[in-house]
Amino acid sequence: MTDPTVPGTSSVLTGLLADLRAESEVLDGLVAGLEPDGWAVDTPAQGWTVAHQIAHLAWTDDWSELAARDPEAFVTESGRIFGELLAAGADPVEEGAAHGAAEEPAALLARWRAGRERLATALAAVPADARLPWMGPPMKAASMATARLMETWAHGQDVADALGAVREPTARLRHVAHLGVRTMGFAFTVHGRPAPESPVRVELAAPDGELWSWGPADAANRVSGPALDFCLLVTQRRHRDDLALTAVGEVATDWLPIAQAFAGPPGKGRDTTGSSL
Repeated sequence: MTDPTVPGTSSVLTGLLADLRAESEVLDGLVAGLEPDGWAVDTPAQGWTVAHQIAHLAWTDDWSELAARDPEAFVTESGRIFGELLAAGADPVEEGAAHGAAEEPAALLARWRAGRERLATALAAVPADARLPWMGPPMKAASMATARLMETWAHGQDVADALGAVREPTARLRHVAHLGVRTMGFAFTVHGRPAPESPVRVELAAPDGELWSWGPADAANRVSGPALDFCLLVTQRRHRDDLALTAVGEVATDWLPIAQAFAGPPGKGRDTTGSSL
């Protein structure tokens, strides 16, 4: 697995795309053999079935592919379509998931598979320093690949929870954890609070026992625990109280309950039973 802390290079992007493919294949394996009733099973995300989860990934992959392949078209089309939906009082994300969930499962699965392949091809062709437009701040191809991996893993967790499946943690979690660390300031600002000036040291136990770390070694604020738990936290797939994470210092303590690795408004989070608040 590549290290996402290394400045963007073609080899880093290649590794990220390989990890994204692997993460997608794990989720694909959970849903490929489902009967239609399985696609209709409710997931921990309120109002979303297994089909909604896959439809959301397919929808986001399609928009990501357009941003990578034709940035000007993305700006034009997203502005028009999202503007129309918002003006009508609709949430584009919810609409995209609902539309896809209404498809026949076989058609939805085929669309998701084809879309993620197109996305990988489009991202691989993006120059390393190019910034792609997005619904939030513009990002480089490596950052977009990391975001897609994070979402695939997070929504895959919802599907696994719904189906009673247990996924084996892998070194790919480092990408999710890295994104969770980098979005600390955003987590505060999206809650109407100033981004902390004090650094936080994050030390996580990787699935293979290795120690992953971010931030100054002598930082007064510290977060430590299993990498899996940290990733479940920053993707808001588990409640803070259900995870074996330790926070030391005011900033670290304040951060964990509001942490989110995804863009957009504050997430609803999960209660201590794993259902949406």
